[in-house]
Amino acid sequence: MTPMMRIARPSTGLAAIERFYVDGLGLSVLYRKSDDSHHLLMVGWPDAGWHLELVEDPEVRPRPTEEDLLVIYLDGPVPADLVERLVSAGGHVVPSRNPYWDTWGVTIVDPDSYRLVLCTRSWSNK
Repeated sequence: MTPMMRIARPSTGLAAIERFYVDGLGLSVLYRKSDDSHHLLMVGWPDAGWHLELVEDPEVRPRPTEEDLLVIYLDGPVPADLVERLVSAGGHVVPSRNPYWDTWGVTIVDPDSYRLVLCTRSWSNK
């Protein structure tokens, strides 16, 4: 058995968040559904053991804190062009609340104000 993980988050605008995670980070759209009041977008890497479920619902608003992090372990330098794509896709680079992440990566706020950390370390030496 291979464990899978879904990270579900509310969103204020799926078009903006799709631009950030698909055009910026390079994730794929895995699933999309929309009806009158509930809009759903799932993004991820097709072979990964996780994906993001992003839901736009007028009754639920994002409430991220500086510690709500999605950390991607790159096992190498953070490519400058990747950071530029994420910024061009609606993100902005910020200092991390925890200096560990500034030492080992780059923190970027997505259009819903959640933080994405691109970490230079590998998962095994976290």
